[in-house]
Amino acid sequence: MNGIGVSRKDGKGSAFERGIAAVAQYAAREGHLKIPRHHTESVVIDGEEHTVKAGVFLANHKTRRAKLTASKLAALAALGADWATE
Repeated sequence: MNGIGVSRKDGKGSAFERGIAAVAQYAAREGHLKIPRHHTESVVIDGEEHTVKAGVFLANHKTRRAKLTASKLAALAALGADWATE
């Protein structure tokens, strides 16, 4: 999965892994993380396509950042989410 997270053997990955993959794909294409809340992104993980509500994923994780694990915050910070380093 492009070095972000760990893929599961069932090809689905976790919801967080799918969200990170979607945000990373969007950021690579658009050059920023200003994802509209309604935006969806299609990602392929282990050969299986998933539709992810990337804008909702990012907004929800920003809102809940105080409850996120250090590894999740680090993954978001690595993509450029400045609020994940606060």
